[in-house]
Amino acid sequence: MATLTEASIIARKSLRYFIYSIIAIVVLRSLILTAIAIYKKVFPAPPPPPTILFGKLTKLPFPETTKRNLQFTLETPDGAVPALGDQAKVYFMPKTSANLLSLDFAKEKAARLGFTSEPQQISDSLYRFFHKSAPQTMEIDIITGAFSTSFDLNLDREVLAVKPPLPEIAASAVRSYLSSAGLLPDDLTGKVEHKYLKTQSGGFIPALSLSDGNIVRIDLFRKNLDEKPVVSKNFSQSNVWFMVSGLREGGRDVIAGEYHYFPVDESQFSTYPIKSSETAWQELVSGNYYPASYGTTVDEENVKIRRIYLAYYDAGVYTEFMQPVFVFEGDKDFVAYIPAVTNDYYGE
Repeated sequence: MATLTEASIIARKSLRYFIYSIIAIVVLRSLILTAIAIYKKVFPAPPPPPTILFGKLTKLPFPETTKRNLQFTLETPDGAVPALGDQAKVYFMPKTSANLLSLDFAKEKAARLGFTSEPQQISDSLYRFFHKSAPQTMEIDIITGAFSTSFDLNLDREVLAVKPPLPEIAASAVRSYLSSAGLLPDDLTGKVEHKYLKTQSGGFIPALSLSDGNIVRIDLFRKNLDEKPVVSKNFSQSNVWFMVSGLREGGRDVIAGEYHYFPVDESQFSTYPIKSSETAWQELVSGNYYPASYGTTVDEENVKIRRIYLAYYDAGVYTEFMQPVFVFEGDKDFVAYIPAVTNDYYGE
């Protein structure tokens, strides 16, 4: 029979071996999980095939432009086009249809912004309203809800005589203006751009600084969609923008602008095959692109392309889907778009 001393020794050895086994299991498990993680990173599982639920897509409504004769050189940080995947999401955009209450809704929206007059009908869907206390007019499409406002500076020059507000204050004024009419949706909370403007020859030109300007223009952009920026037909401008004066009086603070916003249903999307970055680059080189900004480029110039990435194109008019585009940014503020979805999935 084992003595108590021998039993104690055996028990301690058993406990030691048990602890060593637990440590070994934990270390081995950690090594296995690390190896699996590394393998998945090096050899990621292929994404599921594109769902293509919407069938053929309508072509993106790029505005007609006059093309300049440009050449392009790739000057990305690594000297190559980036790998941007082989598929992307396409989002459904619900359409607003006309009904018997469309004009009433437009009147209510206009009244909240200070346009309380009985409207003038310009076309089947376009109506003109007048501001209750300022020489300002609004033209609104009662079907889409898109509208523009303008201010008659010949009747009120005081809005130009006061120094414009700081960009943060002007942006806050625009948000409050839109919010008062229920026109500040959750996705219109992306970046905010501003430009100081001054009058010249009956129009506005860029001003060098706040002290040199008469007005500040505020552009409100959509937030990122699927972690990608949303771009408009003019790269540096949004489809929702307003001019703000230094006055703090209703009708004379936010004096002019445009609101071309169409909602996106982020819960309804489908994945589509997209072109390779190399294919998109070749389309750019061959001149098959939409120039969102020529910047200061001139004919026959060789433009160096510094950035290539995916974004979503916000046309500023109703389209059935929000679709991805390749964005090419180059020197001298040149920017071009190319539809990202492969050509096979566009209808006539």
